[in-house]
Amino acid sequence: MEFVIRIICLFAGYLFGLIETGYLYGKAKGVDIREHGSGNVGTTNTLRTLGKRAGAIVLLGDMLKTFIPAILTWVILHPFFPEMDYIFRLYTAAGVILGHDFPFYLKFKGGKGIACSGAMILSFYWGIIPAEVVIFFGIYFLTKYVSLASIFMYIGFFVQLIVFGQAGILGMTQAQLIEAYIVVFILTVIAINCHRENIKRLFKGEERRTYLRKSKSTERLDMNEEVKE
Repeated sequence: MEFVIRIICLFAGYLFGLIETGYLYGKAKGVDIREHGSGNVGTTNTLRTLGKRAGAIVLLGDMLKTFIPAILTWVILHPFFPEMDYIFRLYTAAGVILGHDFPFYLKFKGGKGIACSGAMILSFYWGIIPAEVVIFFGIYFLTKYVSLASIFMYIGFFVQLIVFGQAGILGMTQAQLIEAYIVVFILTVIAINCHRENIKRLFKGEERRTYLRKSKSTERLDMNEEVKE
């Protein structure tokens, strides 16, 4: 029974993940986001292509489409399987990320799942959130590389999950912890793979920075990096 519920959570999450906020928002504005910038339908490319307001809307939309089904999973299943809370929520969130990254109706070319992953972390366990905020925003504000911050956010989540799990803070059995480690490890590998071109550019010093506010000097730098990209 619990195996079937895992599959249902994964499939239901995938359906939520198919709500490609960036693609749908762009279409509403008469723009196919896939034909601009990096061609990605996520928050960063939307921000660069359509502006800060669009980026904020897409970020919120992608987070909500993960957070809401994860919480619904808890509300619906907790009364019957309280000991499986973390596992079922994790499968639902994983499904959303897979749907977002690999939507069948966009030829399996979606986003990179970072906003969705952030919402997964928010819905998982509150104690993990502070360090993740520090990791992501610390690296971003130091480097202005969203890709680098995203990769380290994932690695940080994986490490914290192991630390909190082995410390007994999550109240999960060892079998459940190992299962959670495997799921998050797979998601981390997928996230790193989705960023493989970014990683190549980072090593070459050609990765494009993302600025929330641009001075004239940063605009010139951004234009140079766009040409390289």
